[in-house]
Amino acid sequence: MQVKIEDKSSVKKVLSFEISKEDVTKELNIAYKELKKKADVKGFRKGKIPRKVLENRFSKDVHADVAPRLIQEAFIEAIKEHDLKIVGGPQMDPPPLDPENAYIFDITVEIKPEFDDIEFEGIALEQTKYEVSDGEIESQIYMIQKTMAKKETVKEERPVKASDFVLIDYEGFLNGESFDKTPKIENYVMGIGKEAMPEEFSEKLTGVIPVQDLEIEVPYPDDYHDENLRGKTIVYKVTLKEIQEEILPELNDDLVKDLGKFETLDDVRASIRENLEKGYEQRIKHELSEQVFQNLLEKVEFEVPEAMVEGELNGITMEAEQAYSANNTTLEAAGLSKDMLRTQYRDVAEKQARRHLILDKIITQETLELTDEELEKSFEEMAVGMNAPVDSIKNYFNTDSKQLEYYKHTQLEKKAVDLIIEKGSVTEIEPDAVEEGAEAKEEDASKEETE
Repeated sequence: MQVKIEDKSSVKKVLSFEISKEDVTKELNIAYKELKKKADVKGFRKGKIPRKVLENRFSKDVHADVAPRLIQEAFIEAIKEHDLKIVGGPQMDPPPLDPENAYIFDITVEIKPEFDDIEFEGIALEQTKYEVSDGEIESQIYMIQKTMAKKETVKEERPVKASDFVLIDYEGFLNGESFDKTPKIENYVMGIGKEAMPEEFSEKLTGVIPVQDLEIEVPYPDDYHDENLRGKTIVYKVTLKEIQEEILPELNDDLVKDLGKFETLDDVRASIRENLEKGYEQRIKHELSEQVFQNLLEKVEFEVPEAMVEGELNGITMEAEQAYSANNTTLEAAGLSKDMLRTQYRDVAEKQARRHLILDKIITQETLELTDEELEKSFEEMAVGMNAPVDSIKNYFNTDSKQLEYYKHTQLEKKAVDLIIEKGSVTEIEPDAVEEGAEAKEEDASKEETE
C-alpha cells in the first residue's frame, strides 16, 4: 500500500491511497474462497461452484464487501504510521473496485492542531471577595414567608391597592360579540401588577372599590404569543367582587417546622448561608476560569477543525431543543430554527472548541491524570447534586464506557483549570460598587415589604 498526504490547511489533510492490484487480488481470492463454501447455485453442489460462476453471479456483492475492508485497513494503518490525531469523521467518495487494477481512493480528514507548549504560570487574575450578607439571607427567609402566605378577604370598604389580590369574574368580547377564545371565567384570583393578566387589568382595577362592574379594553399586539388574540382588541366585562390581602406567617421557629429537616429559624439561616457561600465559590471559580481563557485565547493562536465547531453547534442546538421541549413548546413556535441558532452561536461554538483544545494541550503537556480517589469524589459530588445514590451514578457509567471516558476527560479539564488558577498571580478585589449598590437596594426593598 502507498499513501500520500497533502496538506489542505494546518488541520485538514487529504490522504491518497493506492492499494496494489496484487493485494486487491489477494483479498478477492479470500472472499471468493469463503463464498464458495456457502453459496447455493442451482446445478452445482455446494463447495464445487467454479470461480467464474461465482464472479458472474456475485461479483457486485463481493466487491461491495471487499472494498470497505480494504479502505478501513489502509486507513487504520495510515493513522498509526503517521500518528494522525483525527477529529470528526473521515470524508470520502470511494470508487468501485476494479479487479484488473490497483485500488486508488482519497480520504479527507481533520486533525487536532499542533502548537507549542503553553506558558500559563503567573497569569494575572482578579478574585472578587464575595461575602454573604445578612440582607441576602433575610431576603430568602422572606421568600419562604411568601410561599406560606395566605390570602384573606378585606372586610373594610377601601379601593384596590398595588399590593392587593382581587377576586373577579370576566368575559371578553370582540366587536361587541361574545368571543369563544375569551369565555366567561368566574371567581378568578389575580394579583395586581402580576403578569398573569394583561397590564390593563391592573391599571383599571387599581383604585376601584368592590363590588363594581367595569369594562377593560385590551389591544393585543400583532406579535402576541397567542395567535387567537394576535392583533385583536378585546373588551372585557369585569366584575370586581372582593379584595384579598396576602397575610405573611409570623417569623418564628414554627414557620420552618413544615420544611422537613429544620427545627429552628436559625437552622434555616445557617443552611441558606452555606448554600450562598457555595454559590459564591462557584461564581468565583467561573470568573477566574473566564479570565484564564480570555488570557490564553489571546495568547495561543491556531486553526480550529471545522468538525469540532460543528460538534459544539450540534450540542448547543440539542440543548436548545430540549429546553423548549421541557416547556412544552418548540424552536419553531418561538420563531427560531436550527439554522438560525447555528449562525447565531457559531462564534460561541468556536471559542468552546478552542477551550477544549487548549485544555487538552495542557493535560498532555503536564501529564495530568485522574486518580481513583478523585474519580470517586467526583461521583459523590454528582450524586449530591442530583440527589441520587452514588451507586446509581457508578452503575450508569459502568454500563457506558464511552460516557465514562468522556466524563473522565471533563474532570481532567477541570483539573487543568485548577492548576492554571493555582499557578496564577491572584489579586483579591472588592465587589464592584455598582453591584453593592444594587444589593443594597434589594435589601431595602425586602425590608419595606416585610414591614
